[in-house]
Amino acid sequence: MALGAAAAWIVGGLLAIEGRISVGEIIEFVAVVATLYAPVQRLSEVSIIYQDSMAAIERVFAVFDRMPEVRDRPGAIRLPPQRGAVEFDRVSFRYGDGPPVLRDVSFSVAPGERVAIVGESGAGKSTLVTLIPRLYDVPEGSVRVDGVDVRGYKLRRLRQGIGIVLQETILFSGPLRENLRYGRKEASDEEIIAAARAANIHDFVASLPDGYDTMVGERGLNLSGGQRQRVSLARTILQNPRILILDEATSSLDSESENLITEALQHVMAGRTCVIIAHRLSTVMGADRILVFREGRVVEQGPHAELLERDGYYRHLFEQQFGPLQNLLRNGQG
Repeated sequence: MALGAAAAWIVGGLLAIEGRISVGEIIEFVAVVATLYAPVQRLSEVSIIYQDSMAAIERVFAVFDRMPEVRDRPGAIRLPPQRGAVEFDRVSFRYGDGPPVLRDVSFSVAPGERVAIVGESGAGKSTLVTLIPRLYDVPEGSVRVDGVDVRGYKLRRLRQGIGIVLQETILFSGPLRENLRYGRKEASDEEIIAAARAANIHDFVASLPDGYDTMVGERGLNLSGGQRQRVSLARTILQNPRILILDEATSSLDSESENLITEALQHVMAGRTCVIIAHRLSTVMGADRILVFREGRVVEQGPHAELLERDGYYRHLFEQQFGPLQNLLRNGQG
């Protein structure tokens, strides 16, 4: 481009000295040529853009062409679970070629029962609950919901009847109202407000300048941890599932936020089958039954008081958490 402009001025200058053209014609010519450079430059970039686009298209279609390992089976049930009974029958599981994560696990949860799962990190607790909504398929044994193998349900219908509240809340950049409605897209504004009230988040939302139209940053960055967790809980309430899974839902919160969520959970869990994973045993003492996991197996199960009397692994976990506090209190009294 620079050489072209220089050549135009040199050749034009020589012609102007000879009197064959005027200086004005030189300026006009250079101005016209300058307008041609940008289109020619863009045309030269077409090959680069084409190559980049083809590489991106190949990657996109490689994803589209992949067949998911977990998919609907022919003749799958098109209704979500109605009662909420859950049963694990001799289930074993491993990730790929890795070591076994679950080993011959068998237990059942009655409709409306609250079952807590406790154990050390890596015992297989979170893996266990991912098998209920069929995030993975079971290679050995079976997981049944309402007496039907989870592989016998349509995936969308099975997951429609299961609500999950995780320790890490997933929120999207957009209005708070739409983040709540993600649990049930056809929900009305009145239903959204009712769910927010049940999750103890309505008063906070109402105090915001834009209310339910407040924009939520990516992953809810402009909300506190407790607020994000209550939004997630409201979304689950809006879904109205028969089975509720709580995976360390309050472990990273301060006492005030934990109390608000615990109060909300009491309303949410009523009449629903609940599977609760927790490291802090204080949050599961009121469960109907506690399953104690160790190295991928259920080593004990029963109510809190009964497990303490057995002097087994649950009592060992309990003393690990509360023993130092009890000693401190005794020393303080002494």
